[in-house]
Amino acid sequence: MVQKRKTYDPAFKRQAVELTKTRKNVSELARELGIHPQLLYKWRSDYYELGEGSFPGNGNLKLTPEQKKIHELEKKLRDIELEHAILKKAVAIFSKTDR
Repeated sequence: MVQKRKTYDPAFKRQAVELTKTRKNVSELARELGIHPQLLYKWRSDYYELGEGSFPGNGNLKLTPEQKKIHELEKKLRDIELEHAILKKAVAIFSKTDR
């Protein structure tokens, strides 16, 4: 029998982390929420480290706003370098046919 992994909504995770601020016993809170205490500790550490970007969803990277901006700029740079290489080859091809 294949056991299916549970997925939790980012809003649920944020609310659980917010509840840890008001409660002293995190393990007890985790049991009340029906999750493993270690999972709640992980969510809490991710939230404190990355803030609102800590629960992006399935397959998305956990990035700080600065890291997200760097990622976008690197993607733009790769696109521009590709365009530059294509134009360079086109100029070489057209300059050969003019002779």
